[in-house]
Order: sequence, then C-alpha cells, then structure tokens
Amino acid sequence: MRRREFIAALGSTAAWPLAARAQQSGKARRIAILSDFSEVEMQPLIAAFRRRLQQLGWADGAVRIETRFGVSGTAPFQVASKALVEMAPDVIVTLGSPALRAVQQETRTIPIIFTFVADPVGQHLVESLARPGANATGFTNFEYSFAGKWLEALKEIEPGIARVMLILNPGNPTHAGFMKVSEGLGPAYGVEIVPAAVRNVSEIESTISGFGSTIGGAIIVLPDGLAVSHRDLTVEATIRSRLPAIFAFRTFTVGGGLMSWGMNFSEIYRQAATYVDRVLKGEKPADLPVQAPTKFDLVINLKTAKALGLTVPPTLLASADEVIE
Repeated sequence: MRRREFIAALGSTAAWPLAARAQQSGKARRIAILSDFSEVEMQPLIAAFRRRLQQLGWADGAVRIETRFGVSGTAPFQVASKALVEMAPDVIVTLGSPALRAVQQETRTIPIIFTFVADPVGQHLVESLARPGANATGFTNFEYSFAGKWLEALKEIEPGIARVMLILNPGNPTHAGFMKVSEGLGPAYGVEIVPAAVRNVSEIESTISGFGSTIGGAIIVLPDGLAVSHRDLTVEATIRSRLPAIFAFRTFTVGGGLMSWGMNFSEIYRQAATYVDRVLKGEKPADLPVQAPTKFDLVINLKTAKALGLTVPPTLLASADEVIE
C-alpha cells in the first residue's frame, strides 16, 4: 500500500473505534436527556443531537438515548432525575437550571452536559466557566447584556416606546441580573424599565393586561420555565393588550408573538453532542470549559406586527434570520 493510501485508510478508521466496539459487543452507550420542553419541542433538538453524534462516528445502535420531556416543577424533576440516575447512563444531558440542579442532587459521579443554563457560576452550579469542576459542564443560554439587544429591537420597531415592562419570575435566580442590566440601559434607550413579578399562571394575564393601557408601553418576557409552559397565554395577552413584545425563544414568535431574539436551539444541541462524544471517549466534564452560544436568531412575525399596527423597518427586516408571514 502506498503511503498516501495508508494515511487515508488510517484516517477513515480513526473516528469509529468506540462506536464500533459498542456495536460489536452488543452494548450501546447510554445517554439520558432531561428537559421541561415538550416532546414536540425537543424533536428538532434531538434530531440535531443525533446527526452530530453520527458525524462523530456514533452510528445507529452505538448509543441508546433515554428521555424525560415535559417535566415541570421541583418535585417532578427530582422524581425524573432519580429514575434516570438509577439507569446508570454513561452521561446525562439536561436542559435548564432546574433540571441540572435536580440531577446534581442525585449524582456527583455520572457526567452531566447541561444546556440553556444562565449564569451557572452565579447560581453556584459550577466552580468557574474555564474549570467547571465536579461532574458537570455545558452551555449557557443568555448573558445579562442580552437585555440591550431586546431593548434595541423594540425601539427600532416602535421608536415611541417609553416604558418597558420586564415579565420576571422572582423564583428565577437569574432574573435579578437581567433586571439590573435593563435598568442600567434604560436611559440610553430613552425608556423606563418597569419590573413585574409573575409567580403563577393567573398573574401572567393580569399583569400584562394591567399594563395594556400604558401609552408607549412594550414588554420583554425574560427566559423562564413558567413563561415557556404558558407561552400561548402569554402571547395572547400581549396581542390582546396591543403591546409590542419581544421574547427570548423562537417558539413564542412561531406561536404568534411579535419578535424573539435568542440562541439557536438546534446549534446548542449539536455542540452538546460534541461534548457528549468527548466524555464518552474519556474526557472529564471538569476539564471541559462551559461555553456560551455563538449563533443567535432574530425572528419577526409580520402578521402580528400588522395586527398591532406596526410597520417593521426595512433595516430590522433585513437583519431577521426568519420572517413569519
């Protein structure tokens, strides 16, 4: 065999030994995934996750994925986490802070790759971003500075906005940081920031409706499991109150919300698959730095803009990654 052919052959086999051994031994590596997103919402993320694993050499049959979707509330997370840990998977992938916290309470040995966790250091979920320590690492979802992007988009679509209500959950440890940054940025955008605590579903509609009579009002719905669980109600309340609103997740805009700006979910799960691959090949989560998202999407719903009597400026429209008509 010529040298070039030998090198090519060597390169073609370098990526698959672990997956091949798993298939030959009949024992697939086990990955558990825990999320408060519904199965429908998780489907495209899991598809991206599986595709990336296949690209990394984990063919069908080399891995087995156990899932728990649509989990909501402290007690249900504890039950689901305990069940997954008892399965003794090779790695657990979590979505959101509650899921990560619940799994950490059940195991300090099984590797954890977390996704969509804001300020994991501030929440005392990892020691540092560079050296997370223990058995967990992963991907953050938002930085507090993102509040500036939300304010900028609102002012661009409606320059007359003067008061912006922040829909926040007092039980979410990251919302205080978003509120502080938003209040600091308010004067630069010529708006007053109005924090509004929402603790349950009944307060979502009453809070938004009560703000509806505000002249020059707009809303930022901060990322939170409560808002996600009741996104249809949240979106309907903003439209009924004729308030321009921006959300952190695309799913709100697809459901009728005016705008959303935030990370690309599928890309995060592609990155998570890369970390899972590295862990399955022997690396420790403690040595893998926590990463921030790198791809963000601005989504605009033109139908909703028209219903609210808003004209989307060409510059904002041109910068959108997706336009819903």
